[in-house]
Amino acid sequence: MAFDIAVKRAYEAPDKADGQRVLVDRIWPRGVRKEDAELTLWLKEIAPSDELRKWFGHEPERWAEFQERYRAELDGNDEAVAELRGLLREGRVTLLYGAHDEAHNNAVALAEYLRDHA
Repeated sequence: MAFDIAVKRAYEAPDKADGQRVLVDRIWPRGVRKEDAELTLWLKEIAPSDELRKWFGHEPERWAEFQERYRAELDGNDEAVAELRGLLREGRVTLLYGAHDEAHNNAVALAEYLRDHA
């Protein structure tokens, strides 16, 4: 079963096509009002550890290793991964993130992980 996963910056306006909107950052995105985010869920527990997030620092040259380390964290995070999979079984889920880099962030890595483990 292929999951219908979208990835979007938390600063972009909500859209009906987003399906269920899940913030996957440990830290709330600056300047975004909670009532404007239209979240289904803020799943902090699925975000990379503070240690990994700080090590990565959104440096593209660390992307491949970040993905490996984050995947290892996700492999040991059964409860949060199962919660997200449950939402995905219901239909489209948009993973929201606050980072500026649209190609190298935890939501992109998480979406790829979920597609690989569908």
